[in-house]
Amino acid sequence: MALRNAILATLLEGESSGYDLAKVFDSSVANFWTATPQQLYRELDRMEGQGLVEARVVEQERRPNKRLFSITEAGLAALTEFTAREPKPTAVRDELLVQVQAVEHGDAAAVRDSVRQKQALAERKLKRYERLRDRLLAGRAEADYLATADRVGPYLTLARGIAFEQENVRWCEYVLGVLARRNATA
Repeated sequence: MALRNAILATLLEGESSGYDLAKVFDSSVANFWTATPQQLYRELDRMEGQGLVEARVVEQERRPNKRLFSITEAGLAALTEFTAREPKPTAVRDELLVQVQAVEHGDAAAVRDSVRQKQALAERKLKRYERLRDRLLAGRAEADYLATADRVGPYLTLARGIAFEQENVRWCEYVLGVLARRNATA
């Protein structure tokens, strides 16, 4: 998937500066896509040249002027075309899985430490995603939100991010348990 499609989907929320777009990517889109601010700015410039987004300059006092980007009709058409395509299968490329695969022939303590680090990261992300979910729901039941919200896509992708991190935590606990039992019997 091209970064441009993730940007176009994010701009469905409304006009955004590159800086604000980077914050959105870091807080909500991060459960399925990552990009550095530099990548975002380069891609926004390319997309503006392609007519997929347009920018307007907002003059600011005591601060540099900023550009606010919005999706164009051509951008909406490109996003529609993207959503109509069959997605490519996801390929998992995770160094930790290679380390676990080779745990018997490597530094088992270091592998356990890496698994613990992954678990801690997953737990932190999970808490962040759950806070975001609570903000989106704003005290409403999930079913009510899904029936009445203007857009459910951001909530549905967030739900996938939550499930992904829950599975990461579960898997890390499983791996650590198996390695602990094997170490105890060795």
